[in-house]
Amino acid sequence: MVKGAAAAVVVVVVVVVVVIVVVVVVVVVVVVTAAAVVVAVVVMVYVVVEVAEAVVVVVVVMAVLVVVVVVAVVIVVIVVVVVVVVVVVVVVAVVVVVAVAEVVCSSRKVVVVVVVIVVVVVVVVVIVMVVVVVVVVLVVVKVVVVVVVVVVVVVVVVVVVVVVVEVVVDVVVIVVIVVIVVEDLSLWLSFPILQNLSPDYRLHHS
Repeated sequence: MVKGAAAAVVVVVVVVVVVIVVVVVVVVVVVVTAAAVVVAVVVMVYVVVEVAEAVVVVVVVMAVLVVVVVVAVVIVVIVVVVVVVVVVVVVVAVVVVVAVAEVVCSSRKVVVVVVVIVVVVVVVVVIVMVVVVVVVVLVVVKVVVVVVVVVVVVVVVVVVVVVVVEVVVDVVVIVVIVVIVVEDLSLWLSFPILQNLSPDYRLHHS
């Protein structure tokens, strides 16, 4: 009976470890995918927009990406802690159930059936928990990615507006400079000495 309990505990521990590995892999894949999307957007923005403004975009997007990674790490830690607690509870439960079954039941088959039932219930509970955690992770990452995209779009719009304003200001400055130069030139040409040098002026006053 002790061997049966030990085997059941080993099975439960192996299942939980596999579940932890699967959850961690899923979270890592999701985070890497989100990071790849963010980096691609950053590169595109960096190519489209001027370097000075693109640096601002890169900083903003990288800050959001850090938030994504932190959220993912927190979720992984929570999952690991929950699974570890489940492992401990399950191991204790299996040992207690086997001990009680050995005391109450004289049949070895009944003890084996009880252990199998406990293991199956534990596996189902762990699988359900993993599915819930994965769904939560996907939803959280999806929300964060949407936030990243919105932030990037807002920053790009702001950058484009800034660039347009800079261009308009440059055009206005150029127009003002041209107007000032024309006015100075006309004023300079209106001097009497210059008028005396003009052939039309001399012909008119001859």
